[in-house]
Amino acid sequence: MAVTKPVWTPSSWRSYPALHQPEWPAEERAEVARARLASVPPLVFAGEARQLRAALAQIVEGRAFLLQAGDCAESFHDLSAIHIREKLKILLQMAAVLTYGATLPVVKVGRIAGQLAKARTSPTESVAGVEVPSFRGHMVHDDVPTAEARIPDPDRMVQAYHHATATLNLLRAFTKGGFADLMRVHEWNQEFVASSPEGRRYEQFASEIERALRFMAACGIDLSAESQLHQVDVWTSHEGLVLDYEEALTRRDSTTGDWYDCSAHMLWIGERTRQPDGAHVEFFSGVHNPLGLKVGPTATPDEVVELCKTHLPEMHRGAFDDPRSEIRHEDARAYLERTGDRFDFITVDLVEPLEEGPACMLFTQEFYTLVRDRLTPGGTMTMQAGMTKLGELAFFTSIHRTLREVFPVVAAYQSFISCFGTPWGFILASKKVDPGRQDAQAVDRLAAERLTGSLEYWDGVTHQHAFSLPRFIRKAIAKQTRIVTDANPLIVV
Repeated sequence: MAVTKPVWTPSSWRSYPALHQPEWPAEERAEVARARLASVPPLVFAGEARQLRAALAQIVEGRAFLLQAGDCAESFHDLSAIHIREKLKILLQMAAVLTYGATLPVVKVGRIAGQLAKARTSPTESVAGVEVPSFRGHMVHDDVPTAEARIPDPDRMVQAYHHATATLNLLRAFTKGGFADLMRVHEWNQEFVASSPEGRRYEQFASEIERALRFMAACGIDLSAESQLHQVDVWTSHEGLVLDYEEALTRRDSTTGDWYDCSAHMLWIGERTRQPDGAHVEFFSGVHNPLGLKVGPTATPDEVVELCKTHLPEMHRGAFDDPRSEIRHEDARAYLERTGDRFDFITVDLVEPLEEGPACMLFTQEFYTLVRDRLTPGGTMTMQAGMTKLGELAFFTSIHRTLREVFPVVAAYQSFISCFGTPWGFILASKKVDPGRQDAQAVDRLAAERLTGSLEYWDGVTHQHAFSLPRFIRKAIAKQTRIVTDANPLIVV
C-alpha cells in the first residue's frame, strides 16, 4: 500500500542507498535499455492491481484463501508453452483442493512472469573450484560460470520484459481459453505424481468435485453459463529487486492519477533490501500495487515499526507520529514491575497463552493487579478475551472472573470478527469508570475531544448497546469460579 510523499517520483529512490543492484559496465547502454522499457506497453494494468487488492481484502476478512506459488527464480531457458502449462497445472491442482477442502474461494498468485533476478549474500561463488561472480538471475547476466558471462548486461532487462510478456500471454490464454475449466479437473494431475499416494488422493478430490458438478447440473443449473467454472484469474508477482527495471515499467494511472509498477500485479521487498532508509523501501512507498515484505529472523522490532509507518498509513493513521506515543520492545510485565509511570489506559492485545509460551504470565491475577496499580485513579484497561460462541466460553469467562478479583468495574462486550470467523470477546476493567453508565452523547463528546478524525465502527450509540451481552454468556459468567494465577495459569491446548 502506497504512502505517496509530495516529493516522490519513480526515480526518487536514486537518492537512497540501493543494495544488490547490478553494476552496469556502460551507463550509456543502461540508459538505452531503461528508455526502451519506459516506452513499451505495461505488462499489467492498474485496474488489475486494484482487483487483486480487493481480492486480498477478502482474505483479510476471512472470506477467501491466498495461494502464492512459483519458482525461486525463473529462467530464460524455460520459456515454453509446456513448461508454463505444467506450472499452471500445479497451481490449479492446489487451488482446487484448497477450494474444495476449505469451501472458500482461492486467490491465485503466481511467482511468475518477472522473477528473473536474485539477491545474493556473497558477490562470488565457487564453481568446480573456480571463483566467479555469483549468479544473480537472467535479468542481470548469463548463468554460464565464467567471469565474462557474469558481466551485467542491461539489454537483459529488455529480454526479461519480452520473457514476461510471452509468459503472461500464455497464462492468459490458458486461464481464459478453457484449460482452467473445472470440468477438466482430472486432466490437471501430473503424470509423475498420478500413481503416487498424493496423486491418488488428488484423484479422489477430483472425483468428488466432478460428482458435485454433476449434482448441480442435475438440479437444473446451467454450468456452461457459470463463467467462474470455466476460467480463472491468476495474478503475477515477483520480488522487486532490480530498480532500473521496476522504475522503467512504472506508469501513472489515467483514471486515478496514482502510480503503479506495471511489471506485475503484486510485488514484494526482499529480506536483503528492506532497510527502512533504503532505495527499495523508498521506491515502493510510492506505488499503489499490493505489496509484500519479507521479514526474517534478522529483522529488529524497530525496523518493522518503521516499515509499517511507511507502508500501512491507513492502519496506523498517524498514531506513530503522536508525541504521546513511545514504542518499546521488551517484556511488558517486567517493564510494569519496574516503572513508576502511571497510565490512563492500557490495552492488552496478546497471542493465546500456549503451554510454555511467553504469554501465559500475562493472563493472571498477579499481572492484572500489576496493571491496576499502574493505572491512574480513573484509568482503564481493555483486552481481547477469546471466543464467545456457545460452548466455547471457558477462556472468556475465566478471564472475566479473574479480573473481578482485581478491579471494581469489569464490563464485557463481543463483536463478530470476520477474519476469525467467530464472535470474539473483549473485556474492559476500570478502577472507577463504568462504561455501561455512559450515555451516547457523553461518549460522542469525549471522542470528538480526544481523537483526530472519525471512528468507522464505534460511536455513542454503539457504545450504549455494546455491553448488553446475550443471556447464555451472562449465565456462563455467573457460573465460572476459576481464578487464573501464576501458579495455575490459563493454557490453550
